[in-house]
Amino acid sequence: MTKVEVKNGDVNGALKRFKMKVAKSGVPSELKKHKEYQKPGVRRRKAKEEMIKNSRKRNKRSNRD
Repeated sequence: MTKVEVKNGDVNGALKRFKMKVAKSGVPSELKKHKEYQKPGVRRRKAKEEMIKNSRKRNKRSNRD
């Protein structure tokens, strides 16, 4: 469970830290994954597409330098 202490009555700062901690823990992405069932073939296809997209991004960045 994620906890954040409020220091000096700074609720906005504590809320910001809490949101960052939750995002880093991966809870929102896990919820998104398990929202609906995907067949194994569809899951593999999406993963493959994402890998291709990420490799193209990496190649683009390395070619700029």
